Amino acid sequence: METQQNPTAAAGTPGAEGRPDVTGALVSGFGLVRIDHVGMAVADLDEAIGFYQRTFGMACVHVEENAEQGVREAMMAVGPDPAGGHLQLLAPLDSSSMIARFLDRSGPGVQQIAYTVTDLEAACTELRARGVRLLYNTAKRGTAGSKVNFVFPADAGGVLVELVEPAPAG
Repeated sequence: METQQNPTAAAGTPGAEGRPDVTGALVSGFGLVRIDHVGMAVADLDEAIGFYQRTFGMACVHVEENAEQGVREAMMAVGPDPAGGHLQLLAPLDSSSMIARFLDRSGPGVQQIAYTVTDLEAACTELRARGVRLLYNTAKRGTAGSKVNFVFPADAGGVLVELVEPAPAG
């Protein structure tokens, strides 16, 4: 049976089949696509990569150092779909980085949840119009050339939310 989306339905209201309309643009109003990754603060990146490979069979698909963010990071594929969600492991480059401060305050563990958006600038503009505060006035460079910004945890139910616009293909 084919499901039809109701483009006039409000976010989360039932569509033609009585189920919520869950297309990204309709739900969020700014092109929210999917969960991109969950960020985990770790003290030792290489040790954490090995743990997730051995224990859960995850594949490390990307490692880089992001000096601007003060981290060395790895993206771990969760399952065989390369476009599927990832686990991002974040280790501090030095004791002054945000991740180092997070580790000092909270220890290793979940640090953030990230959502893929189609247009980061539009998403930030819409969220600001909704009264949500963002960490940066303009986007910063994220993993693999993506553009990112963060929602203050106090404005997102206590969770650090990262918005990610992937780098153009190619």
